[in-house]
Amino acid sequence: MNDALLSSETDVDFSKARNKALFNELQHFLNPEEATLISFQDIKNLLKPKNETYKGLQIVPVNLIVGSEGRYRDFDNRFFPKSMHLKTRWEHIDMALIKDISLPSISLYELGGVYFVRDGNHRVSVAKARGVEFIDAEVVSLQSEIKLHPGDSLKKMTRQVIEYEKRLFYGETGFGDVTDYWLLDFSVPGQYDVIYNHILTHKYYINMSQSEEIGMDRAIMSWFETVYLPVIRVIDRNRIMRHFRKRTKSDLYVWLIKYWDELKGKFGESYTLEEAAMRMLRKYHKSFFRKILNKLTSHYFRKKLKT
Repeated sequence: MNDALLSSETDVDFSKARNKALFNELQHFLNPEEATLISFQDIKNLLKPKNETYKGLQIVPVNLIVGSEGRYRDFDNRFFPKSMHLKTRWEHIDMALIKDISLPSISLYELGGVYFVRDGNHRVSVAKARGVEFIDAEVVSLQSEIKLHPGDSLKKMTRQVIEYEKRLFYGETGFGDVTDYWLLDFSVPGQYDVIYNHILTHKYYINMSQSEEIGMDRAIMSWFETVYLPVIRVIDRNRIMRHFRKRTKSDLYVWLIKYWDELKGKFGESYTLEEAAMRMLRKYHKSFFRKILNKLTSHYFRKKLKT
């Protein structure tokens, strides 16, 4: 096959891959994050791996490559190219595969059982478009106890991490058995560590006035009854949840306690939790309406510029 025919074939291949990216974007119009390639840094921040090990050259299943370190904006979640500026390099790699020319190994990070591209994004994109099952890669592995599922969006992976954190917290503290409360849920990761520190702080202050140190079970129950539940009652009484429908009551507990501490530092220890709750609501309303006004204003000026 001459170069002119090969060039025509690679042009068609890129067009097909590009059209698949466009169609994928249209299919996920209401949930664009589901069609977005996952950023390695986002997953690293989510899982917080501690150790890094060079694994050397390996044969990696292409379907386990789910994200990229630096080019996650250039490709969709199936590694189809989203932009025309990728065309020339993409087609050069496609032509090399057609001619059976050996290409250098790509570089990958492995984290949570899935892989992220360090170098070789275009090669992965062409391999996926051509249905290649395996690819040679130099792999650096980062240790994590959580195993991720290929094909999941960042949102689903985040949910999986939160569920793992909940199992760990309930298992290590016995929180559910002590309180008979199993609805300590969060919409963002890292909050069970915050709760654990709240309990330890509560335990410390109780023990300051005790001749004999209380155990963790008593500290958990005391924190639950005298700290957590009173805050939840304030949240319920002021109907705060109706303004944060995508959040949980435990989210609001953490945010309100933090905000209350800030206000007490500013206005004094006599500042009440009820006052903090009302102030937080007013602050949220101002922020909410300011966002709407900004959107309406920017939309107006865009229309004016077009006319």
